[in-house]
Parts: sequence; structure tokens; C-alpha cells
Amino acid sequence: MKKIAVFTSGGDAPGMNAAIRAVVRTALYKKLDVVGIMRGYEGMIDGDFMEMDSRSVSGIIQQGGTILQSARSKRFRTKRGRKTAFKNLIKAGIGGVVAIGGDGTFTGANVFMQEYDIPFVGIPGTIDNDLFGTDFTIGYDTALNTAMAAIDNIKDTANAHNRLFFIEVMGRDAGFIALRSAIASGAEAVLIPERKTNIDKLMKTLTKNNEKRKRSSIVIVAEGDDAGGAFKIADEVKSRFDKFDIRVTILGHLQRGGRPTCMERVLASRLGMEAVKALLDGKRSVMIGQIHQDIVYTPFAKAIKHHQKLNSKLLEMVKVLG
Repeated sequence: MKKIAVFTSGGDAPGMNAAIRAVVRTALYKKLDVVGIMRGYEGMIDGDFMEMDSRSVSGIIQQGGTILQSARSKRFRTKRGRKTAFKNLIKAGIGGVVAIGGDGTFTGANVFMQEYDIPFVGIPGTIDNDLFGTDFTIGYDTALNTAMAAIDNIKDTANAHNRLFFIEVMGRDAGFIALRSAIASGAEAVLIPERKTNIDKLMKTLTKNNEKRKRSSIVIVAEGDDAGGAFKIADEVKSRFDKFDIRVTILGHLQRGGRPTCMERVLASRLGMEAVKALLDGKRSVMIGQIHQDIVYTPFAKAIKHHQKLNSKLLEMVKVLG
């Protein structure tokens, strides 16, 4: 193997640049040439490759987003698209690929490797922290801290006006950001996709807090909650008890950006370095993860089929401490 490629795909996540930097510099240290593929699988199909050297990743470890840009590719879901991508990789002399992304990224790589003989290894890059085979994904810690800081600010104004705030955070299929930010910010309740929402139970909690004359209440809602999101839940609560002074805030893509935390940068750097080593060691079709500080290899098929399990004890913490 003389040349490898690296790309980012799907939703961007803070720390992706740190991972790119680690892949490039480790490859150069190992006397490999490195190519950056722009816009994920779309760039692979278009042949949008960029030769990378040490200077091309200088000063990016602290930046959010991804210098290689990211995209979702409908064309890569077709055999024709994958065939074109394969031809471009062969033409460029690429002998291995590091894919940074989540479920969709690894699903695409898994299908591609069943058709063509180019090894892929993956680095988990998603703010949702829902991939099996790693304690934390790149982007999760930064997104969590961003959400927590925003909720803290909202809580200040909630206290000043004696208001009930419903705050929606990202998490279409997983409630990890919602749950931990709820604990860290002292929220009164949290609604997540992994648990069916009980409006009656929520009303009892909020009414009880109102009777205690609490100055404010905060309810954290994951966007994938089964009750329809923060606005719909807030309307339902308002219809049942109109004395609540209710406001809704959607944090949205605010959580995707920003400078990655120290934990994020170190994790991304370690996984990036280990991904290059894995390719040189003949590993393929595996995600590089970290569990209890140890590096582990999880097959793509397993990483995308299973998901990180929610700790039910954290739900109890919200109930007891909120």
C-alpha cells in the first residue's frame, strides 16, 4: 500500500478536522501518499481528489466542520455510482480508504467492499453517539457541551421571568445529547426517542413544580421524540394548563459547529492514527473505536446493526435530581 485516501461523509461533527489531520500526518510518517476526497461519496464519484501534505492540515485541529466538506450521495446508492467511484480510486492509485462518518457512511462502505477489493476502515464521526463499538463518537462531547451552555443561558432568562421552557436538541434516533444535557443543566424532565412520551406523567411533574413555586422549569426534548417535537408538546401542555408561561427553543444546527473540546481532539487524533495503522496491518471493513481507553475494531455490519444502549440509571437521575 503506497497511497491512501480519507473523506468525511454525512452530517459534520466537531473533531472531524482533528481526525483528518491525524490520518494525513500518520500516513506521511509511515511514508504513504495521502489524498483527501472532497464531499464524501459524491466527490469519490466525481473524482474530486486533493493531494495532501503536512501543511494542508496545519492549523485545523481546533476548527469545527470539515475541510474536506461533507455530503450525502444518492448516486453512491446505485451500482453505477459505486462502479464510477471504484474506477476513480484505481485510477488515482489508492490502496486503502479511511471513512469518517456514521451509520450511512459505514453502510455505503460495507456495500462497496462486497463489490470491490479496496479496503475501507471507519472512524466514528457523529454527534449522536449512537454507534456500537465505541464509548464515544467524534463530535458528541462538543455537541453536548454546546447544548449545555445554551441551556444554561436559557435557564437564566427562564428564572428571570418564571417561565417553562421546552428546549429541543438534536437526536433523531438517539437521546444521548438530550439525556446528558438534561442532567448537566438540572432540567426537570427529558423526552427521548428510546422511551414513549407520557404527557400525563409530564403534566404531573410540571404541576407539582408549579405548586412548589419553582422559579422556572426546563424540559429537554430530543428531536426524534415520539410525541412530535418541542412545539407540539408545548402546545399540548398549554392546552391542559394555560397558567404556564411557555417558551420553546430549538437549538438545531448550533450543536454541530464550534471548536472541538480537548477530549474531542485527543479522541479524534488517536482514532485517526489508529485507522492508518489498521490499514497497514491488513484490517478492512472495520470501525476503529475506543472502549475503556482501549482501541477496538468493530465490523461495519455490527457497528451499523447494533446501537449504543441508553443507560437507564441516567433517566432515574433526571427524575430524582430534577
